[in-house]
Amino acid sequence: MLPKPSLASKGVKARAEPAVEDFLSMLAVQRGAAPNTIAAYRRDLAGAAEAIGCLSTATREDISRLSVAFADLAPASLARKSSALRQFYGFLVDEGVREDDPSGALPRPKTRRALPRLLGHEEIGALFRQAEEDAASRTPEGLRMLALLELLYGSGLRATELVSLPLAAVPRDAPFLTITGKGGTQRMVPVSARAVKALSDWLVARGGGGRFVFPSPRGGFLSRVRLFQLLRDLALRAGLDPEKVSPHVLRHAFATHLLEGGADLRVLQTLLGHADIATTQIYTHVDSARLVALVNQRHPLARS
Repeated sequence: MLPKPSLASKGVKARAEPAVEDFLSMLAVQRGAAPNTIAAYRRDLAGAAEAIGCLSTATREDISRLSVAFADLAPASLARKSSALRQFYGFLVDEGVREDDPSGALPRPKTRRALPRLLGHEEIGALFRQAEEDAASRTPEGLRMLALLELLYGSGLRATELVSLPLAAVPRDAPFLTITGKGGTQRMVPVSARAVKALSDWLVARGGGGRFVFPSPRGGFLSRVRLFQLLRDLALRAGLDPEKVSPHVLRHAFATHLLEGGADLRVLQTLLGHADIATTQIYTHVDSARLVALVNQRHPLARS
């Protein structure tokens, strides 16, 4: 006898398991996950449930069947779905819903997370020299570019956080910005003295009108695409390969160079606005030489 078609196959949206709904609520409330993130987790968990049935009561044998169901997925998609399930089962164990965690039977992707593209200190220096030369003319465009660069590299802001920065987030008497990041979570980001100066110069040149620090001529705020174009143009004039420069690459440089300077990983997590420190740990690869030297200098056996 053929199996009955599922509700999903009939075009009817099946109700998720109560435990799945509790897990998704936890992501929203405790982690501040954005609606799109919640929707992605829901889809991944629903897809697994279609393959093996109830997730809350699934055994390791049930979970192992996902190797067949996920066989045609790209490594990145497999990694994402497996991560969602591992977090779900970790949540069930933490809440006392299950005593065992069957996620060890999940299929494992055959790829490693790509390391971030990096800019060295000399390349960053070239960008700043060009931006400072442009700003010396006191044109609004030059002053704006220097302020953008200072906040991307000096404070590690995401592109969206930077272009949508409201004037209200810039205090008059404190070297901090109030940033609203992913999921609507807020954090305080320190701003260096030189960034404060660049930002002050730009605000004077900017004039009044609008509620954003970097307004668009058409209203609203500067677009992420325009920010990308401005950085590429700056890189070209600084003698760098424009393909190597982007807002996200400068954010990577901020994190990498702070870590090289001795910043604590937890502090870096806070500055970057990462919900999970595992995301921040991608930067530890860049500082292996410093870590080896630290062990050789500080470990008790090194002094014996």
